Amino acid sequence: MMRASANLICCLAISVLLAGCESSKPPAAPSTPVQVARVEAYSGEQGVRYSASIVPYTQVALAFKSAGYVVNILQRPNIGGGTRNVQLGDYVQSGTVLATVRQDDYMHAVQQYKGQLEQANAVLLKAKSDFTRAQALMGAQALTQPDYDAAKAQYDSAQGSVTTAQAAVSQAQQALDDCELRAPISAWVLARNVDVGDFVGTGSVGFSLGDTKRIKAVFGVPDTLLSSVRLGKTQGVFTESLPDEFQGRITAISPSADQKSRTFQVEVTIPNPKDELKAGMVATLDMGGARPANGVIVVPLSAVISSGNGSKDFAVFVVSSEAGQDVAHRRAVQLGPVYGNQVAVPQGLALGDRVISNGATIVTDGQVVRVIP
Repeated sequence: MMRASANLICCLAISVLLAGCESSKPPAAPSTPVQVARVEAYSGEQGVRYSASIVPYTQVALAFKSAGYVVNILQRPNIGGGTRNVQLGDYVQSGTVLATVRQDDYMHAVQQYKGQLEQANAVLLKAKSDFTRAQALMGAQALTQPDYDAAKAQYDSAQGSVTTAQAAVSQAQQALDDCELRAPISAWVLARNVDVGDFVGTGSVGFSLGDTKRIKAVFGVPDTLLSSVRLGKTQGVFTESLPDEFQGRITAISPSADQKSRTFQVEVTIPNPKDELKAGMVATLDMGGARPANGVIVVPLSAVISSGNGSKDFAVFVVSSEAGQDVAHRRAVQLGPVYGNQVAVPQGLALGDRVISNGATIVTDGQVVRVIP
């Protein structure tokens, strides 16, 4: 009987121990959220086209240097009569005062330092007179060397005081002048961030200006197309809203790819004397290229990952369902021509495959993923 009780107690102890081991198992790692795209066939028009954003060639953020309350903003005629504050879309000439902060405190500072300068000049005038007299007495041997040295030191000190006072007046006058926020260039007002009564600190941005006499069309290209992009090359740009094609030149190519899109930013500078092209417009660029054959298999550029060791080996992550879970598997692919934001994949994929289009750089082969819209 005692032996049976001992066996029962031993079994209970083992069960409790096993239960404790099971409860101490670490929870399963959470699945990585990703977005997927279906592999599809593509038949496009001739040429490789990219969308570009139109931005001003020069854009300036105007910040206040003197702090204070805004008491005035440039006025413009209002359509319904009267005047209004300068606003988004207005054109301003270089040197125009756009806004002014309260000047009283700065004017008082100028007057104070000017008074100190007058006092310093008076002291200098007396010290100069004393030093001139000391020089004459010293020449007649009617003055001791220590008295002469004292007169000279007083004169030198007075000169230094005048110089310091002049610098203080100049600094105070500059602070007073900085109460007026002036346009450094002739440009369009892109943004106004202040109103009358606002308190602005040193460095507060009051306006954004953009010069659109020349504009930049900014777009991204994959590394497979970099060989056809070079500085100085003529490039045509057109928009849906304007009938004419605009000609510009490639003026900048980014030396490194964007971390998310893995494309290289390219800028095309275009003369815009009539201001037909507006900042924020979406333009289209035709980079050339042959018409793709019907049924070319393509995937988004964002789905392609490289080996990272400098080679030209590429892969994608294909998502498949396994035991009720979505699992990502790395698959090597060969790349073909680029068509806009898509790239042809002659080998390695089949129509309908699901490839990771967002998140491919943070998953590993065989990892469980969670597909999100």
